[in-house]
Amino acid sequence: MTSPGEVYRVKFEYVLLGLLARRPYSGYDLRKWLESDGQFVWAKAHHSQIYRKLTQMEADGWVRHEVDTREGRPDAKVYRLTERGRDVLLEWVRSPYEPPSRFQETDFTARLSVAAPLDREVAIGLVRTELAHRRDQISKNRDRDRSLLYEDPLPGLDQELDRYVHDSLHRLGAGAMDRWVAWLEEMLLRLTAGIDRND
Repeated sequence: MTSPGEVYRVKFEYVLLGLLARRPYSGYDLRKWLESDGQFVWAKAHHSQIYRKLTQMEADGWVRHEVDTREGRPDAKVYRLTERGRDVLLEWVRSPYEPPSRFQETDFTARLSVAAPLDREVAIGLVRTELAHRRDQISKNRDRDRSLLYEDPLPGLDQELDRYVHDSLHRLGAGAMDRWVAWLEEMLLRLTAGIDRND
């Protein structure tokens, strides 16, 4: 169990537990999901990593498997979440969230994808925490002095091009942050309005 104030960072097993909360999966099907839809939740995972985690999770009592016999193809182990696995998943989802310095990190996206359908109040708190942190970052950093200072620069360093690239990257980052904040605001509205989940 988490101790008060303890922050749980996302681990690969939490992502797998979140998927198994929706339906049983074979290791192969988990890999296929992670390579397609899952690329926005978790970095690509090698099949050996998936099977190692499933084996460990089964040893810990978080999942169990059944063998699905398939005619003309190798049999498949199909994994299901256990009650203990559900408890571990909810413990992570409900643990304190501390926004990292960079936005759109895996800890937030993975938590939200699991929290929203399991515990709407937790998802609302998660989005509010993230939104408050990003708004604070914008207020502190958006209008700061971004002048580049040069003192004995490397010979051949193009200062004009350096300033242009620096400003252009700032505009790119600011635009991405604004889109992220707008998305968070929309998500918060949808979560708090209690809209139909099938919408």
